[in-house]
Amino acid sequence: MPKKSAFFLLFFPTLLSSCVKSSSSDLYAKSGLNLGSANIPAAADASIGNFSSTPEKLQLSQPNTNEFVEKEENDFLTPIDQPFSTFSIDVDTASYSMVRRFLESGSRPPKGTVRLEELLNYFEYSYPEPSAKRAVQPSFEVSSCPWAPSHRLLLVGLRAKSLNTEKAPPSNLVFLIDTSGSMSSEDRLPLVQKSLLKLTDSLRPQDRVAIVTYAGSAGLVLDSTSGSEKEKIRAAVQHLSAGGSTAGGEGIRLAYQTAKQHFLADGNNRIILATDGDFNVGVSSTADLEALITSKRNENIFLSVLGFGMGNYKDGRLETLADKGNGNYAYIDRESEADRVFGKQLLGTIYTVAKDVKVQIEFNPRLVGSYRLLGYENRMLNTQDFANDKKDAGDMGAGQTVTAVYEIIPPTKPLTSSKLKYQTRSISPRTSRGEIATLHFRSKEPKSEKSEEFHFPILNSQASFERASDNMHWAAAVLEFGMKLKGSSYAGTASIADIENWAKKHPKAETEESRKEFLRLLKMLPETTSPSS
Repeated sequence: MPKKSAFFLLFFPTLLSSCVKSSSSDLYAKSGLNLGSANIPAAADASIGNFSSTPEKLQLSQPNTNEFVEKEENDFLTPIDQPFSTFSIDVDTASYSMVRRFLESGSRPPKGTVRLEELLNYFEYSYPEPSAKRAVQPSFEVSSCPWAPSHRLLLVGLRAKSLNTEKAPPSNLVFLIDTSGSMSSEDRLPLVQKSLLKLTDSLRPQDRVAIVTYAGSAGLVLDSTSGSEKEKIRAAVQHLSAGGSTAGGEGIRLAYQTAKQHFLADGNNRIILATDGDFNVGVSSTADLEALITSKRNENIFLSVLGFGMGNYKDGRLETLADKGNGNYAYIDRESEADRVFGKQLLGTIYTVAKDVKVQIEFNPRLVGSYRLLGYENRMLNTQDFANDKKDAGDMGAGQTVTAVYEIIPPTKPLTSSKLKYQTRSISPRTSRGEIATLHFRSKEPKSEKSEEFHFPILNSQASFERASDNMHWAAAVLEFGMKLKGSSYAGTASIADIENWAKKHPKAETEESRKEFLRLLKMLPETTSPSS
C-alpha cells in the first residue's frame, strides 16, 4: 500500500570529465546527481524527439556500469517458530518496465532487476472498493498451487479508495530534472519531456507545478505556475535541453524550498525527480541526503522518482530515495509508460490516501506446515515493527491495488504441543477452526502520525487452481514468470506454455494492452541467455 511510493536528491561533488560521469563500486557512495543549468535557448524548437511507444530492440548503453541489488529470496518458514509474517506494502513498478527493456533488447534481465512484488503490482486486480469509512479494503483467496500441486496459494489483495478527479485535493508539484549531458539521448530527456507534457494535460487550475533543473548549477526554470497556464508550462518543458557535466549543488534544496514556498496545507505537496540514475549529492553523505528527505517527508512534502535510460543506472539508490520520501518509484522506458504513470494512473501516482501501510499475517499451525512470501524481500519488517508508528512503510495512492501471495505447504502430520525446558508451547483450541490465517492491518491517514489497526480472519479453502478467480490466475502467471527470470529454485516444473495458459484464463488477457504485452514478453523468455547477476 509498499508499498511503493516512483523523486529528489542532494549530492556531494565528485570529479567528472565533461564526457564521462564518475562511478564507484559502492551503491550509495556513487556520484551522479547533476544539478544543472536549464540551458534554455532564446528560440528553441518545440520538438522533443520521436521516441516510439514500443521501441525496437534498444541497445543498452556502453560501457555498462548499471547497479542492481539482488536480494536473497524468502524461504519457507514454520508458523510454530515464526507465526507472523510482517511486511510493508509496495506500489512501485520500476522492475516490470526494466525487465521489459532488457527482454526487448534480447537479453535476460539481471537478477537484481526482477522484484516479484513489482511485477505483480504492475497490473490491476479486481478487488472490492473500500467502504466510505475505510481508506483500504482487504480481500483474500486460497487455492491450490499450479507449479506445486500439493501446495496451496494464499492471495492477499488490498484496494485503496478511489478519488473523483475534480474532488481530489489540489497539487503543489515541483519537478527536479537532470539536464546533464548524459540525458541527451532519446530515451532520457526527450522522454522526460513527453512525460511532463502528459502530466500537464491533466493539471487543473487549482494545481501548481514548478520546474528545477540541475547540470553544472541549479536553476529554477519555471516558478510555481497554475495548471490553468498550460501553454506557459509546455513552453518551459519543451525548451529544456541537455548539456554540461555532473556537478553537486543546491538543486534538491531549491526544489524543497520552492515546494515549501507554495505549500498547500490541505493539498498534495510532492517533488518528482527525473534522472538517468547517476547523480551526485550536494550534502556530505548519503545519510545526510536521506535525513533531509525524511525530514521533509515529515513536513508532508513527499518525493517520487522517475528513472530513465540505462548504462549507468543506479536502481537501488533511486528506490531508496523514493522509499524515504513516501513516494512512488517508476522506470519509464517508452512513451506508453509515461502515459500509464501520468495519464491512466495519475491519481494513484500523486495522491496518497493511506500512509505507512503494514500487513501482518498470523498463520494457523494446524493448517499451515510452512509458508513463503513471494517477493517483498526488501519490504520485510520485524514483528515488533508492525505496531511501531515510527517505523516507515509504503503508501497507497487513490484507487491503487496491492497484491501479495504466499505459497503454503500443508502439515504432514497432526500438530502436537512441544515441550521446552523453560516454557510450554501449546496450541490454542481456537486453531482447530477453519481459519488458515488472520490478517492484521495498519495504516495512517495521510497527515496523521497515528495508525489504526484492523483484523480480518482468512478462511481456509480446498478450491482448485482451475476454479480460482481471474486475480489468482493472473497473479500466479506473473509470479512464475518472475521466478523463471530469476532462475529461482522455487519455480517448480511449470513450462512457458503452462504460464501462458494460466494468464489466458483472464478475460482481458488478449484485449488489454498491458496483458497482451505480458504474453508477448513471456514468449521472449526461452530465447534469451541464462540469468545474470
